[in-house]
Amino acid sequence: MSELNTEALAEAYNRALKLEKAGNLDEAAAAYREALALDPDDHTGAAIRLASIERGPSPEKASVAYVATLFDQHASAFEKILVDDLGYAVPMMVREMIVGYQPERQFARMLDLGCGTGLTGISMSGKVDEMIGVDISTGMLDEAYDKDVYSELYAGDVVEFLRDIEDDGSDQQGGWDLIVSTDVLPYLGDLEEKFHHVGRCLDTGGLFAFSSETMPDAFGDADYKVGPKQRFAHSERYVRRLLTANGMDVKHFQAIVVRTDEGNPIYGHLVLAEKRAG
Repeated sequence: MSELNTEALAEAYNRALKLEKAGNLDEAAAAYREALALDPDDHTGAAIRLASIERGPSPEKASVAYVATLFDQHASAFEKILVDDLGYAVPMMVREMIVGYQPERQFARMLDLGCGTGLTGISMSGKVDEMIGVDISTGMLDEAYDKDVYSELYAGDVVEFLRDIEDDGSDQQGGWDLIVSTDVLPYLGDLEEKFHHVGRCLDTGGLFAFSSETMPDAFGDADYKVGPKQRFAHSERYVRRLLTANGMDVKHFQAIVVRTDEGNPIYGHLVLAEKRAG
């Protein structure tokens, strides 16, 4: 593969952003496609941008290169931006949801898929004996390490991590009684593989707690789509169907405001499902 021409990529992408901001969407789309041609790994998220301006199909997920780059760049300021500026409180909402469902339960092993800087790990402190965190951004993992709540931290794509549990034959095989995933679905469109592996890895009676984003009355026949803020939104119908299909019963499904963006609420769901016997 030829070496990435970062100067040409930056020029094409910045030109696309300027054209998009000016409302010249067809010209912006051409420039985003130019960026994609220069960088098939899509560090800039051009494919997501094309979908958000309705000039390209919704990809199955945001590219690994884009998500890793995005979070590595913002790792040190992530919590201030998310919590202080955007009003993000999902990790504590997850704890309240779990404790509300099973107040006395102490969990043996929690898998935090997309652990970020460790906010959900902190929120679940005292309710879990052992926490394992996975995130695609090494910068975020550095921040999570400093929280000192995880027994182990792994760098990588969360779906690939789940897939490898099936194949590696290690002592990580199964044995999870709690899997959490907060603010991760907005970077995944197609959830089938992730939910399949979550259902497979959970013990009977194990819980899957997660958040999603949604756009009321915006899906039509689609299961998911890229919204105007370049994040995936999922329909309630789709999420419920996948949980049921993968052996999990919905115990809590709540409409929430996930965060704000430029002062406007971003709507989503807070969900708890339990792995059923058989």
